[in-house]
Amino acid sequence: MQGTETHTGIKKYLSLTRPHTLTAGFVPVLVGTASVLLFAPIRWDMFIAMMIATLLIQSATNMFNEYFDFKRGLDSAESVGIAGAIVRNGMSPRLVLNIAILFYSIAGIIGIYISINTSLWILVIGAVSMAVGYLYTGGPFPISWTPFGEIFAGFFMGTVIIMITFFIHTETLHYFPLLISIPVAITIGLLNMANNIRDRRKDKESGRKTFVILVGKPLAVMTTAALLAFCYAFIFWIVFFKPYGSVFLLLTFISIPLFLKTVRRMWRGDTPAELIPAMASMGKLNTVFGLLLTVGLMINGITGI
Repeated sequence: MQGTETHTGIKKYLSLTRPHTLTAGFVPVLVGTASVLLFAPIRWDMFIAMMIATLLIQSATNMFNEYFDFKRGLDSAESVGIAGAIVRNGMSPRLVLNIAILFYSIAGIIGIYISINTSLWILVIGAVSMAVGYLYTGGPFPISWTPFGEIFAGFFMGTVIIMITFFIHTETLHYFPLLISIPVAITIGLLNMANNIRDRRKDKESGRKTFVILVGKPLAVMTTAALLAFCYAFIFWIVFFKPYGSVFLLLTFISIPLFLKTVRRMWRGDTPAELIPAMASMGKLNTVFGLLLTVGLMINGITGI
C-alpha cells in the first residue's frame, strides 16, 4: 500500500525529510526572490542561503512531527502517509530528534550569516519561525492539535518567508510582496488541510481538534475549493494593480485543471489510502502554482510589462 513501504539505506533518511512537503519550503523563497526584480537586483548569496535554511527548517519540522507523533503513540507500521522512519525503517527516536536539532543548528548558523549581511531583526524573526516549527507538533500544546494549524503553517511558511526573502535582497519592506504572499500562504495552509482531511479519523481518536474535525470533511473540502478559487480571483485582481501588476501573472491559471482535479480527489476519497492521491495532488498544485507565479513575476521584473 502506498505510504506504508519500508526504506533502507539513504532512502530512509530522504524519506525522513518528507520530500513531498518541501514545496512549502522552496516555493516561498522562489516567489519572494522573483518579486525582488521589480525593485532591486537579486543577491545570489542571499538566495542560496535562504533556500538552504528554509529547506532545513521545513525538513526538521517534519522530523519533529515524526518524533512527537511516535512518542504520543499516533504512528504505527500500518499508518498511511507518514515517513515511517521510526515505526517502519528502524531508526531510533533519538536519532530522528538529533538530526532535526542538527538541521535547526545549521539553519541557525546560516541565519546568523544572513543577519550579519542584512539586519539582526532577521535573526529574531527566524528564531520565532523556528520555534513555531518546533511547537507545531512539540511542546505541551502542539499547534497541529488545534484548529489553527493551517493558519500558522500558511503564515509562517508563506507570508513570513516571502517577506524575509524580499527584505534580505532589498533591505526594505513593501506591500507588493505582502500581497503576492497571500495566495502562496493559502496553498501552503491547504497542503496541511489535505493532510488533516486524510488523517481526520486517527486525529479524532487521539483527541486532536483540527479544523477538519470540527467542521467535518465535506465542509473542509468546500473550504479548500473556495480558498483555491479565491487565489485565482486574487491573482486576477493583482494583474490590474498598478504599477506592479502584470498580465504574466495569469500564467498561474494554467494550474486550474490541477486545482479541479485536487478538489475532486478530496471529495471522492474517504479512507487514508484513497486520500493520499488528493494530498499528492495538493502538493503538486502548490508547486505548479508557485512556479508559474515565480515565472510571471520574473518576466514582469525583467521586462517591466
